[in-house]
Amino acid sequence: MWTPVVPVTDAAAGSDLALPYVMSPAAHIPPAACPDALDTPAIRRRLLTHGAVLLRGFSVDGVDGFDRVVRAIGGEPLAYTERSSPRSTIKGQVYTSTDYPPEEEIFLHNENSYQARWPLTLFFYCAQPPATRGATPLADTRTVLRLIDPAVREEFTARGWMVVRNFSDDYGVPWRQAFGTEDRAAVEAYCAANGMVPEWTGGTGLRTRARREAVHRHPVTGEAVWFNHLTFFHVTTLAPDISEALREMLDEADLPTNTYYGDGAPIPDDVVAHLRDCYRRALRRFDWQRDDVLVVDNMLAAHAREPYTGARRIAVAMTEAYDERSGGQA
Repeated sequence: MWTPVVPVTDAAAGSDLALPYVMSPAAHIPPAACPDALDTPAIRRRLLTHGAVLLRGFSVDGVDGFDRVVRAIGGEPLAYTERSSPRSTIKGQVYTSTDYPPEEEIFLHNENSYQARWPLTLFFYCAQPPATRGATPLADTRTVLRLIDPAVREEFTARGWMVVRNFSDDYGVPWRQAFGTEDRAAVEAYCAANGMVPEWTGGTGLRTRARREAVHRHPVTGEAVWFNHLTFFHVTTLAPDISEALREMLDEADLPTNTYYGDGAPIPDDVVAHLRDCYRRALRRFDWQRDDVLVVDNMLAAHAREPYTGARRIAVAMTEAYDERSGGQA
């Protein structure tokens, strides 16, 4: 039996929905019994309303227990493909949430929203909370969409957006790591199947282009959501010193990632700054506690990472691959 509790922290005023919604057991649940005790239908209902559910106050029993919770709620975990974030495999399809340096912020984004297929549900597990900060902030993508200036919103709805990625051994993610293969033909086949245009560069590099939609409909609720990586991947969203250094060192076409309107035209920097502001206005945060499990509807809530100190250990798993082109799970 589950008892909803008060949301941990609401970092922005005026919210009528807790993000995340917190659920705790009414009584102690032994680790071995945890997956069977989950009220999956209730969790799913809350996910569709709130966008994220925090399971707090019971013993998960480490990564093995986390894997069982993931399977009980979301089914078989997915492999991490077409990679953009450095991650390490912990066990099976359970990964470190990110291997980025602790002093860096990771901006709000929806997992794999630059791809043709993406996971519908994300799971985060706190094995070790950080000493300071290190939250996984959330933002409701329905709220973000409402906050965007109507003219900007209409422009992206009509034109979509384009992501350009450069895979290099010198910077960013090497293409062999991103695509999990040494076979160029396999990469080209993957690109053809996923709406990407590949271009081999400089003998060892790869550039890809892909046009994607900026606004999507949630497959269950039918709600319009701001679901894309166009802000996250734009060069101006990087830390100012890094953005400036990359722009001085590289031609624009060679930047590790950058985004454009869907027809390839540049997005003005002030438009991207406005989008960043909309995300931050919608941001909510909570402080991790050991054994927390955060369940996120990937289309309804964007997530981020604060800088932190201490030995933060957060695991992640993804489930339910979705392909909007076919209108169902991939």
